[in-house]
Amino acid sequence: MKSRTLTCFIATLFAVLALPLQLAAQHTKYKLIDLGTFGGPASLIAQAAGPQNPARALTSRGVVVGQAETATPDPFSPDCFNPYCLAGHAFRWQDGVLTDLGTLEGVNSNLSSVANWINDRGWIAGASYSGGIDPVTGFPARHAVLWKNGEIIDLGTLGEDFSEANALNNRGQVVGLSLNGIPDPVSIFDQPTESRAFLWQNGIMQDLGTLGGLDAGAFAVNESGQVAGISTTSAMPNATTGIPTIRPFLWQRGGMMNLGTLGGTASGVDGPAILLNNRGQVAGTSTLAGDMTYHPFLWEHGVIKDLGTLGGDTGFVNWITDAGDVMGQADLPGPSGSQNHHAFLWRNGVKTDLGSLGSSSHGEGINSQGQIVGRYRIAELENPRQHAFLWENGGPMVDLNTLIPPNSSLELEEGGNINDRGEIAGRGVPPGCDDVDACGHAFILIPCDNAVTCETNIDVTTAGIQNNAALINRPSTTSTQAPRTEMQILSAWRARLSQRYHIRGLGAWPRD
Repeated sequence: MKSRTLTCFIATLFAVLALPLQLAAQHTKYKLIDLGTFGGPASLIAQAAGPQNPARALTSRGVVVGQAETATPDPFSPDCFNPYCLAGHAFRWQDGVLTDLGTLEGVNSNLSSVANWINDRGWIAGASYSGGIDPVTGFPARHAVLWKNGEIIDLGTLGEDFSEANALNNRGQVVGLSLNGIPDPVSIFDQPTESRAFLWQNGIMQDLGTLGGLDAGAFAVNESGQVAGISTTSAMPNATTGIPTIRPFLWQRGGMMNLGTLGGTASGVDGPAILLNNRGQVAGTSTLAGDMTYHPFLWEHGVIKDLGTLGGDTGFVNWITDAGDVMGQADLPGPSGSQNHHAFLWRNGVKTDLGSLGSSSHGEGINSQGQIVGRYRIAELENPRQHAFLWENGGPMVDLNTLIPPNSSLELEEGGNINDRGEIAGRGVPPGCDDVDACGHAFILIPCDNAVTCETNIDVTTAGIQNNAALINRPSTTSTQAPRTEMQILSAWRARLSQRYHIRGLGAWPRD
């Protein structure tokens, strides 16, 4: 009897000890699909204004949008849309087909375009070169656009040849920012003229105004038509930052509300990243008193809450779900300026450190189930190489490269978006590529049931590449774009001579 009892005990003990290995083996496996390019070396999923201002690149039905480079040199070199001066076109990938969405001059144009956001109806917001040179900035003219039902719609501008669309909702409302042609000596966006937040709907681009200053930008819109962004409150530079005070705003029912601060004079730093969910909650980043450090915040019902860090100096947010879960990145304890950071999840007042498989980690996407994807730095802080990760069910973090077949065509570096079906869009590097920005490829991971399913079509970059032959270039039916007077142009040129500025491209931003 004792022998049988001892045998059962030993069997139970081994089962318990083996449990972590069994749980590790239970992670979903994925089929990798390399989305390829349009003949150039690189492609990427949608990144509105950079990784610190995330975009929706993946729908609930597995449609992916972004930009892929062509082999055609950018005609505006060295003032290029992409860092390596090759023209890139916005793309849509669906069911194995990569579609070239073209530009405002058509599919075969040598101009560039980029997709920044896709809604559930398959409409895509982004930006496209329009073919000319903005006489005020001297840089290539770029307009916000909307791809809808096989046509590209020029959303216009608020007075100057520059606008960009950052987000849209399922109602077809688009938000972004546009220059208006009025000289601005204290621009927070490093531009020669005023930048204004806009809401575009039904063919009309509306200037949403400011909180009292000269500049504003819109970065999020929910299904109720609420808009979130940042705005200056005056034209007076602060002693600590050298620029005017910046506050997050929520625009609704025709009015812009100042959401406050965590004590400092700058909000939307390091990106900027301002996020909004369908409950009207706003998440973002604000400096503390003295403007030396910044923390993530959550605003709701008139109260702004400091979400803190992981013991270090700084942190910021990357996404907020409709349930109010906030995902971001925060510093660990250590000497200022040399701190590592980890991705975190803030839920119901509790902050969870997602850890890292290396020296640091950065969360980029989260779905309604709380699955989080991102990237982690493999080794020391100076090592530029990163790997994509998945965190779920309380952790621990797992390298996505371990969940795809070992003979896969890409080394996964970034996990960008994850939908509720568990599909993941991101970016990786093919063999021989040492720089994801120079030669990385966009990818989608599709959950699969077994090794045979995962291996199927593993090396197929796309089932087909097609041009959008039915692409129609349609200007906005009605626009508030105002013609510039000679005096405005002259004044702006004088402002340009007295200051240095640069219009940033949408395709490549520094990675942490």
